[in-house]
Amino acid sequence: MRTLFHGGLAMLAFAANSVLCRVALRQELIDPAAFSTIRIAAGAAMLLLVGARGSGPFLPSRGSFLTSGLLVLYVVPFSFSYVVLTTGTGALILFGCVQITMLLGALRSGERIVPAQWAGLAVALAGLVLLALPTLATPSLPAALLMALAGVAWGLYSWRGRKSADPLAATTANFVGALPLVLIAAAAARGSLHFSAWGVALSAFSGAVTSGLGYVAWYAALRRLTGLQASVIQLGVPVLAALGGVIFLAESVSARLILATLLVLGGIALAVVGKERWMRRVAASAA
Repeated sequence: MRTLFHGGLAMLAFAANSVLCRVALRQELIDPAAFSTIRIAAGAAMLLLVGARGSGPFLPSRGSFLTSGLLVLYVVPFSFSYVVLTTGTGALILFGCVQITMLLGALRSGERIVPAQWAGLAVALAGLVLLALPTLATPSLPAALLMALAGVAWGLYSWRGRKSADPLAATTANFVGALPLVLIAAAAARGSLHFSAWGVALSAFSGAVTSGLGYVAWYAALRRLTGLQASVIQLGVPVLAALGGVIFLAESVSARLILATLLVLGGIALAVVGKERWMRRVAASAA
């Protein structure tokens, strides 16, 4: 139940991030470099504050700098590609690369994936494609490569999080270590910097709450998830983001959205519980 709670909380945070990015970047309330910088800075500040109220502030260790780099390689390319790609195209590239990265990691580590889990992954991916269809478009190559880089970086960031003994300490170290790197990226793009008060507020909320605290919940869930389970449940994020658009942005509900939601959630359920049930069935038949 604790894993379910942390995983669900993380998915809601990721979906909220998608909605916040859509509003801030698509409406040009802030540029991608400033959005990324404020997002990382606000996340680091929030996590240091939370850590200081516990056993003391957490600072990055030598081993966390690689993970910090992966965090920046996700946040910055994602923001820049988000303003160019359509929603559906971006979601397919991002989550497709996340799936491939984490599945390769699972197979390389010797994780056994049973047929029921492969079926769950296929059903959930079909739901994602159905959800993305109305806004699919041929992407520009640079934007597509940036989003693919973001997907691979996030997959690796998540994979490394499965070994985290202390999700709060690890996530704090990741954000603190990422801050100087994202400042370098912002300096390189200083000629295009622009922001409004509303854009800054959205970026700060994205960093402090739906990124910083959301990533702590994700790391907490990852400790008890297999590689395939961790990859597949993230396919629920575009569905939750679409539902968030209905609730907060007055977007319409369609039969396609309902069917896509059922496919994705059904596929996730099959992938998450499929292994245990499959192993029980195999054990019963062997007996």
